[in-house]
Amino acid sequence: MTDTSINAASVSQLFQLLRDGVPRTRAELAKSTGLARSTIALRVDELMRMGLITPVADAVSTGGRPPSQFALNPAAKVVIAADIGASHATVAITDLAGTVLAQHSEDLDVALGPVPVLSWLVEGATALLERVGRNTANVAAIGIGVPGPVEHSTGQPVNPPIMPGWDRFDIPGWFHQHLEVPVLVDNDVNTMALGERAVGWPGIEHLMFVKIATGIGAGVISGGLLQRGAQGVAGDIGHVQVARGANVPCKCGNRGCLEALASGPAIARTLREQGVEAHTGTDVVDLVKRGNIEAIQAVRQAGRDIGEVLTTCVSLVNPSVIAIGGSMARVGEHLIAGVREVVYTRSTPLATEHLSIVQSVTAERAGVLGASMLAVEHALSPEALTVGFVTR
Repeated sequence: MTDTSINAASVSQLFQLLRDGVPRTRAELAKSTGLARSTIALRVDELMRMGLITPVADAVSTGGRPPSQFALNPAAKVVIAADIGASHATVAITDLAGTVLAQHSEDLDVALGPVPVLSWLVEGATALLERVGRNTANVAAIGIGVPGPVEHSTGQPVNPPIMPGWDRFDIPGWFHQHLEVPVLVDNDVNTMALGERAVGWPGIEHLMFVKIATGIGAGVISGGLLQRGAQGVAGDIGHVQVARGANVPCKCGNRGCLEALASGPAIARTLREQGVEAHTGTDVVDLVKRGNIEAIQAVRQAGRDIGEVLTTCVSLVNPSVIAIGGSMARVGEHLIAGVREVVYTRSTPLATEHLSIVQSVTAERAGVLGASMLAVEHALSPEALTVGFVTR
């Protein structure tokens, strides 16, 4: 290993201590790392020169001049974060702490195909960068969530059921024709889980985020790490069979899937069969908010159906938190009450003793915040910083 690579690795190692945003003095850094004060001083100076850390308010002095403290400089770079859903999309610019600096959302059909949707994303991101006084040279990475399975190592969607034309499309490769920065792509529910944990439950090691919207899926965090599975479909609970719906066809080709019973469109279908005018999940939400009894009962039953599947998940994964999000979470406690009714009744007392089943803290922000986390984690990783240090 060359002296340059040793220095790069050691500077990056020191930065990993500082990136949590907690101010530390040189003495505290020396104590944490076991390195000499002179070595720490050199590496702090290098991180300062790179713009990654910044001086903050001086620490309390025990005599003499107060020691200087240093912490992450969130403004050093920005990331582009995008949450692409089945029928909507959001693009945002955030700093390295995940704070949203500017954001734009609009209705956008993912079935239009990758080029129209990604072109919208690039145009929107460029406009937002201009709005916040930044340019593409300030972008450290791009994080994107899409509504389908993703091979995370390549960023390519794999057989996504509601994304015609996207199968094996090289999203990072397409972006590199427009922006030469790292591009991270994941399933939208995975990014939502990352966003929910980062903002709402930062100390929780075991969490499930359940998105209930046009489809149903879950993001699973276990041991503090996102679990993607062998093919990127971990958490695809929407296509688990529920006994009550044995004869209900699902767009995946099977019958009785949870998504065919408890998604927004499925609840709307149930209401139409009862003579209630409802065509979309939004219609269902509006009916519930107006106190429509049939809609409330249908939502409560959907919660029970979701709870039936989550009962198995609780035994398998043993989460501390199940956060319910997605557009259908706007119906509030009626849906969650149905989930709780089944999970707390059927799961073992030990598994539910400290289990919280709650509405998402981040709500509609979960996806874009998680996409930001995806990009930031890569941009500030030891590997990315070491490469940047050596090649700059």
